[in-house]
Amino acid sequence: MLFRDRTDAGEQLAEVIGSLDAKNTIVLALPRGGLPLGVIVAKKYAVSFDIILAKKVGHPTNSEYAIGAVAEGGTPILGEGYVEALHAEWVQEKVPLIQKEMSRKRAIYREILQENQLNDKDVLIVDDGIATGLTMFAAIRAAEEHQPKSVSVAVLVIPKATYGQLKQEVDQVYMLEVPQHFLGGVGAYYEQFPQLTDEQVKEMLKNR
Repeated sequence: MLFRDRTDAGEQLAEVIGSLDAKNTIVLALPRGGLPLGVIVAKKYAVSFDIILAKKVGHPTNSEYAIGAVAEGGTPILGEGYVEALHAEWVQEKVPLIQKEMSRKRAIYREILQENQLNDKDVLIVDDGIATGLTMFAAIRAAEEHQPKSVSVAVLVIPKATYGQLKQEVDQVYMLEVPQHFLGGVGAYYEQFPQLTDEQVKEMLKNR
């Protein structure tokens, strides 16, 4: 299945979800790509909206290869590529820098978004797709530390193995496609998949 763009994906994902408790649900979008989808879902079901910042921890010699991930306020998670003897010092140095940058961005977004408490809430984390899943699992861990009533995930496309892991981690997984053979990147499932800038993110938040 090929989706036109993130707006098309968000509209289709919102239909799959079916219903949400308007009084108790908070949609948390993962910027930047999950933001357009999260806005659409939150608007359709008239639920509270916020973002959750998460970022992968890149390999010291190849930043595109993730060996872990961390979300704001959460404990870092480490992937299969992490080797303690080789990467422990690197991760210890890198994670505080990532957290500092997330704090900076959160301060900017707080000018637009009101703060939401997750305790005893039904949390729905939304993204435009999952490849390795590390940032999503980091976001899940961070959300769980706030003791919500439930944590669910809504994404466009998920590799089969990651889908199985997600079902064990969260209360509900909403998705549009679990391909037998994942094409290697989320962008392969979109006709248009531009990278969003911080300015575009701020504009979406203002106009949601």
